[in-house]
Amino acid sequence: MERSFRFMANLLTGLSLCCGFLSIILSLAGHFTLSSYAIMISVVLDGLDGQIARKSKVSSDFGKEFDSLVDVVSFGVAPVLLGYTFVYSHFHLLAAAGLFMYLLSAVMRLVKYNITKYAKENYFTGLPTTVAGGVLASFVLIYSGNEVVLTKFVPVTFILLVLLLAFLMISRAQYFNLDGIQQLFGKRLKVVVLSLFIILSLALYWDKIGITLFCIFLIYLIFSPFVVKRLNSI
Repeated sequence: MERSFRFMANLLTGLSLCCGFLSIILSLAGHFTLSSYAIMISVVLDGLDGQIARKSKVSSDFGKEFDSLVDVVSFGVAPVLLGYTFVYSHFHLLAAAGLFMYLLSAVMRLVKYNITKYAKENYFTGLPTTVAGGVLASFVLIYSGNEVVLTKFVPVTFILLVLLLAFLMISRAQYFNLDGIQQLFGKRLKVVVLSLFIILSLALYWDKIGITLFCIFLIYLIFSPFVVKRLNSI
């Protein structure tokens, strides 16, 4: 049974890597909406493999390193390439430098996670790379599904967002992990999940999935550190 759970967790991690790889290929081919969706699927798969590993208590050094290396591709390289190829039509040195800082911060964040023993299990220190990648992918998704010409403020907003995410990933800010979210909502978690499913379904139907996902990630990004701090002080 333990071997089966370990195989399932590693399989999901491998599928997450596949989505990250597909996102890169799709970005290079100019299919930005599909590339964004590939990263979003990778976000879901990353959450599932972590839950299986923790709940079944089959986490291993191999699984931890495998997951981190996959995260570098799916939430480091893939969002960087997606954002750069979509937002900037020509070589842009400052944008390239900012996106490199994001990638460097993502790698440092994952290395720090791998070598740190956390006393508490309900939060991460530093913004998870999964969320950072989701923020960038959802930002692109807002514009990629519509036949619109990007206004001048979009590249500036994008690079400022990239730098903010880079800073938060290596910061000491505390963010809920899935166990912490379950602890926060308790018995209401099923209602919250159902509500999110309905909201996302309606957003997809009304072609507002990009802005909806971006707002969900933004709510987590802004409010999670304050909620964690308050709960830990009780």
